Amino acid sequence: MEAKAIARHVRVTPMKARRVVNLVRGKQTNEALAILKFAPQAASEPVFKVVASAVANARAAADREGVAFNEDELFISEAFVDDGPTMKRFQPRAQGRAYQIKKRTSHVTVVVATPKKGGEE
Repeated sequence: MEAKAIARHVRVTPMKARRVVNLVRGKQTNEALAILKFAPQAASEPVFKVVASAVANARAAADREGVAFNEDELFISEAFVDDGPTMKRFQPRAQGRAYQIKKRTSHVTVVVATPKKGGEE
């Protein structure tokens, strides 16, 4: 079983979000949520929400299919951060010049899955 969650247009730079995502990639979801809850980075909050959403999506998919669901088996099989659109703003500078400020956004994607059993395809 596999479930996916995406947060788009998150107001965190992709480089900072990738640092946080790299902490939890491949870990059990319970362990990942605990790590994200106490991580000092500001980007850990939106990543926490995406992981929690992916777990909830897995639970909903299991209910829909009538499959037994154990949250403790789930692990983060894929997690990545893509660049979102960049908002361009201008800051006034000396002598009538303008300085461009780039406010970057991210698209955070997390896929959770249960480990494959021996004969499962």
